[in-house]
This record gives sequence, C-alpha cells and structure tokens, in this order.
Amino acid sequence: MKKISIYTDGGARGNPGKAAAGVVFCNEKGENVKEYGLYLGDELTNNEAEYKAAIFGLEKFKAHFGKRLAKEVEVTLCSDSELLVKQMQGKYKIENEKLQPLFLKLWNLCLDFKKVKIKSVSRNKNKDADRMVNEVLDGEKKAPKLF
Repeated sequence: MKKISIYTDGGARGNPGKAAAGVVFCNEKGENVKEYGLYLGDELTNNEAEYKAAIFGLEKFKAHFGKRLAKEVEVTLCSDSELLVKQMQGKYKIENEKLQPLFLKLWNLCLDFKKVKIKSVSRNKNKDADRMVNEVLDGEKKAPKLF
C-alpha cells in the first residue's frame, strides 16, 4: 500500500447537538477496505464534528496499520467540509476558539504521515462516511437509558 484515501464526515443533530464521525478507508483502486463510526458527544457543532472526524480517521489509520506504515503512505484526506479543507489549506482563518485546538491537533497529526493531502469532495462522493455518521447517531438515539 503506497496511497490511501480516507473519507471523513462529521455531523451534529441540532448544531450544537449529538455528534458523530464517519470514516471510510479506500485503497488505490477506490475500494472501501475499512469503515468506522464514532459517537463524539452531546453538545458539538457540525464544524467541531468535521474536525474530530478527520482526526479520528488519521488516528484510526495509525492504530490499525501502525506508525511505521504511516511514514511510508501518502494519504488523501477527503472531506465535504469546505471550512475544514480551506482552513487546513491556509485559505481561511481559524477564528472560532473551539476549532483552534482541533486545527492544531489535526495539523500535528498530519506530520506523522509521509504526506497528507486535504481534498474537498462533494457530499455525493462522501456518502459512505455520511452513512456511518447517521448509523452511529441513530444507534445513539435508540440506546436505552438506565435512569
């Protein structure tokens, strides 16, 4: 494996509200090889969820494939969040105080890889990651409450 695409999506129902992340790893042929979903919390914005999804994707890659492989692989991080992509490319300022530490965490995480290209994709091309977000949120809503 020399190249991998990681599709990420984050969403918050209520904005702010219950939030989740969806991540899909695709090989060089564009085939899905791994899918992950993660519940992020109860009071996050969509933008926070988008950043946390991107962070989750890179961290999950390192956890699954190892730090050594991360230094050998070129990653294309695909997101449908214009804000995240433009901020990571240095085209938009990071004015929101809650996004600043998330930006720094994602930026520093990118340094663990040989190369990370941040790419904007349409929502239509990010359907699998979006599906993971909704599956997690739907599951969270249906979880029984103990008290």
